[in-house]
Amino acid sequence: MKILNCKQQKEADAYTIEHEGILSINLMEKAAGMLTEAITRRWDKSHRIVVFAGPGNNGGDALAVARMLFLKNYQVEVFLFNVTGQLSEECLTNIRRLKESGFPNYTEVSSQFQAPKLTEHDIVVDGLFGSGLNRPLNGGFAAVVKFINASPATVVSIDVPSGLMGEDNSYNVRQNIIQADLTLSIQMPKLSFLFPENEEFTSHWELLDIGISREYIAQAETRYFITEEQEMRQLIRPRRTFAHKGNFGHGLLIAGSYGMGGAAVLAARACMRSGIGLLTVHSPICNHQLLQTIVPEAMVQDDVHERFFAEPTDLDNYQAMAIGPGLSQEEITAQAALDQVSNCFIPLVLDADALNIFSAYRSYLNRLPKHSILTPHVKELERLVGRCSNSFERLSKAKELAGELQVYIILKGAWTTVITPEGNCYFNPTGNPGMATGGSGDVLTGILLSLLAQGYTQEEACRLGVYIHGLAGDIACMRMGEISMTAGDIVNALPEAWKKLTTSK
Repeated sequence: MKILNCKQQKEADAYTIEHEGILSINLMEKAAGMLTEAITRRWDKSHRIVVFAGPGNNGGDALAVARMLFLKNYQVEVFLFNVTGQLSEECLTNIRRLKESGFPNYTEVSSQFQAPKLTEHDIVVDGLFGSGLNRPLNGGFAAVVKFINASPATVVSIDVPSGLMGEDNSYNVRQNIIQADLTLSIQMPKLSFLFPENEEFTSHWELLDIGISREYIAQAETRYFITEEQEMRQLIRPRRTFAHKGNFGHGLLIAGSYGMGGAAVLAARACMRSGIGLLTVHSPICNHQLLQTIVPEAMVQDDVHERFFAEPTDLDNYQAMAIGPGLSQEEITAQAALDQVSNCFIPLVLDADALNIFSAYRSYLNRLPKHSILTPHVKELERLVGRCSNSFERLSKAKELAGELQVYIILKGAWTTVITPEGNCYFNPTGNPGMATGGSGDVLTGILLSLLAQGYTQEEACRLGVYIHGLAGDIACMRMGEISMTAGDIVNALPEAWKKLTTSK
């Protein structure tokens, strides 16, 4: 699914109106019908609906919703804010239609606002401003936003919480943004919905497909996408009847140190559960028995050091390599890791301490093999690119780094993002907060190594890997709940996740 910017979404509306024979007011009526249905599905007529409408088309939507709810016998009150005397044509049309319907509780605010008393049983419909906003709210509108946010009412925003910008909110005034309980977004999500600092404004959002031109969406250019299940199903390669383990690659996992052998175990188990043919784990001698006992399917290659990775190993027999889980940042390990990675000629995944080592030895960054996969969480990324004030800046800097080094970056978190060297960003929809636990990233590294060894391209491995990782997390969450989940539960759910993705619907 494409994520278009707000300018493109406005162009999509205009294109639909021009090329698909529908009037603007009728497209708004269709949207209002779907908004109304979404509201009535959740709340019955015992709730009072208080509608706050702005002077533009977002306000027109809100007025149309108010009329439709009134005609369904809901108790509705409307406050239209007309402080400049300039209303959009669609807004004016919906004022007329509202009055013609016999609607009794309509107040037009031009100067003083007599705020209604809102209770926890009320539903506020926020239609003040839509996605076209390009500067922070101030003055009277900021006061209205603060009034709504301070109330105990449930807030439903139309398209976007008023005050929130669709992409970059770096210079926004956060206290002047509606804190919506539900956002009913028209056709496509806004990029800002996917950033963690905006969760207080968009804690839950739902898309309403009002039939915007598929032709326009198909030809529109964007760097932002949300991965969909069907795309991932199509990526998975079927296994031939006469296939053998040699057909599915031999991977090398360099992981673990004294006291961190569990990271190597988790990555190895995830790798074996994701279809690899053969796996060798290179780890310090202290982890030999642990690995042989818990992951008997994997081969173990001992490092020369008892406790730490200290000596690079030969890569001739492998199709892919992953390095980093539980590795430590000892000086001897850092030098071995830098040498190992700098001379790597097979597809490569860098995670955890491998990333931290390259952050500490920045002169080696340009020695990273092209198309390597880096899997940082937020703090690990900022060690590479510097401190960031918000997610938009962080994503921008990650895109710059991916392009500069010609690598793939998997920025981990809610809506884990795959960033390609070309600057495309794929947001992953699977996963849940229960995955915020030690070892979850090690599991992802094992999955990625497996896919690379099997011959998937780096982009395919990244997108499919994060999707299946999140899907396994969702299955584990259904079994265990968010609070009790461990990384091992994610590994244990991988078979069901792979089965779900490869079973025909």
